[in-house]
Amino acid sequence: MPTIVGSLRRHVLTPPLRQVGFTERRFPVRSSGETLHLEAIPQAVVCGFEWGIGPCDLWEAERRLALLDPDLRGFAYEGVTMAFTIRDAMSMYRTSRARDLLAGPGRPHIFLNYIGIGFAMARLPRPLWRRIMPDLSGVPYYPTMNWLAVDGYGFDLAYFDVDRWVGNQERPRPYPWEGAPDYFMRAVDQGIGRALWFVHAGRPDDVATAVSRFAGERQADLWAGVGLAATFAGGCDATGLASLRHSADAYQSHLAQGAVFAARARTFSGAVPPHTDETVVALTGLPVAAASALADEVAVGGVPASRGEPAYEVWRQRVRAHFDTEPAGAPGS
Repeated sequence: MPTIVGSLRRHVLTPPLRQVGFTERRFPVRSSGETLHLEAIPQAVVCGFEWGIGPCDLWEAERRLALLDPDLRGFAYEGVTMAFTIRDAMSMYRTSRARDLLAGPGRPHIFLNYIGIGFAMARLPRPLWRRIMPDLSGVPYYPTMNWLAVDGYGFDLAYFDVDRWVGNQERPRPYPWEGAPDYFMRAVDQGIGRALWFVHAGRPDDVATAVSRFAGERQADLWAGVGLAATFAGGCDATGLASLRHSADAYQSHLAQGAVFAARARTFSGAVPPHTDETVVALTGLPVAAASALADEVAVGGVPASRGEPAYEVWRQRVRAHFDTEPAGAPGS
């Protein structure tokens, strides 16, 4: 019976690889080396999801994921995390597949795994969100990084319904995630900003134009998402990155903050492709190692009582402050 149920889940929930491609999604891009590179990322997520949504245990998931190229492995872990989260949420029992994955073999990819939880949120009714986040006590960056799940939720909305969330710039209903329904909306925008990098296949001018069409109060978080996606996923040359930083204008420190988080995610995973090093230097003026160290130097472990803001946002503010105090004309200034 578990095999039959697993097969049904896989058949109903797993999108075909073609369905996540840019042409199928009708993104306004032409096929190129850059688009093929970026398309491989959601395809890796689908592969991971397909493995995880069926009758696949932790050992088998780990072995399958180990066969992938290290640069794509974290994205496939996103997919497995998404699948295990859905299986846990739909189980009649208090199962802990996602926790065992994130605290075990998925630990190096913890940043992306949080995003995978957000992908699951986009496919589950909100009443199930109350118990969707596993207890990751002892795992680095928990619970501060819980907001990356909401980022993943926002990315999923924008990627799979561009007309509604990008074209019409709609916003989902607030949700009291971590007791902060207002910040929920900001974290969603950070995910939408990441999606814009894929929707426009890493073309800086088109990404900047897309961000500019949103209300002014949303643009800072959108630029942070753009910086994270550009640095982690790549898909842009040095000239384009210089144009991207210039286009960010007053939001350069937000763009840089996203790049810093991406640098830390890459170094934490142990797989730092050349494009990450090139991009983080272009957007922040720092090499990957220094950007990663900055993220940890200003990290926080709890919500400051005097500010009443999520620790995640305080962390982001501290990273931005590093670039806001740089001399005029420096990256991030």
